[in-house]
Amino acid sequence: MGTSADTRFLTIREALAQGRDILERAQVQAPRLTAELLLGHALFVPDPAGFRPDAAWFYAHSDRSLREVEWIHYGRYLHQRIGGRPTQYITGRQEFYGREFRVTPDVLIPRPETELLVETALNTGTRTGLALDVGTGSGAIATTLALEGWTGAVLGLDISHAALAIARVNARQLHAPVSFLQSDLLAAIADRTADLIVSNPPYIAETDRPTMQREVADFEPSLALFAGTDGLAIYRRLIPEARRVLKPGGILTMEIGMSQADAVADVFTGWSSIQILHDLAGLPRVVLASMKC
Repeated sequence: MGTSADTRFLTIREALAQGRDILERAQVQAPRLTAELLLGHALFVPDPAGFRPDAAWFYAHSDRSLREVEWIHYGRYLHQRIGGRPTQYITGRQEFYGREFRVTPDVLIPRPETELLVETALNTGTRTGLALDVGTGSGAIATTLALEGWTGAVLGLDISHAALAIARVNARQLHAPVSFLQSDLLAAIADRTADLIVSNPPYIAETDRPTMQREVADFEPSLALFAGTDGLAIYRRLIPEARRVLKPGGILTMEIGMSQADAVADVFTGWSSIQILHDLAGLPRVVLASMKC
């Protein structure tokens, strides 16, 4: 009877092929890349230097046999992924604006399309004063603003204590000068104190939940996703609160759903200008508004 001492575990090449096949049968998107990410996490999760293997590394080490503990971890990660758990929550990380952020099920996974929101905020003509990131989640937006040229203070706000804990870890690890405060939207902020408010708020209608990908609906925090029966509940609260908090001439910019541009624009009253910006796919993605001076 064989023992663990004489059992031959798969090579990296074999493990990647097997993982890809398992993920393909489960209809997981990008099965090859996902297999590489999960195997890399199994191989290097204890690595204090944070080494992340790429396709070239896997090719160069394709004949190396997995150790038993690596095989066990890899199998568990594959099982979690075919069960719907997002890869980012398995590996605990996601790239945003060229930097790696820690993510857990307590925070929304940062999306590449949200980078337009950051670019919009940084291109408003001013980079000084107080910037507020409302619903900061992982802190990706606030941290990126601070590291990409915002010279004033940056404050991340979130109602979730657990999310703020993750945001603080990310800012600290990336050496970003960002502070964080627990707040229900802008409730904790004094009148006429902010120069910029940026937010990627919840904007999905509750009625859309049954048709959403299970990776999103079942695993990402509902608090960061859903906003009433039409998806506009947070906009209806945040826009009037922003008028109270912004200084004259201050800027509010928010991410919006692709079919929400007109409805969100209708919520603005008493603002000097409103613009809708489109992403690379030509979809309305960001609203930019300024207060009257």
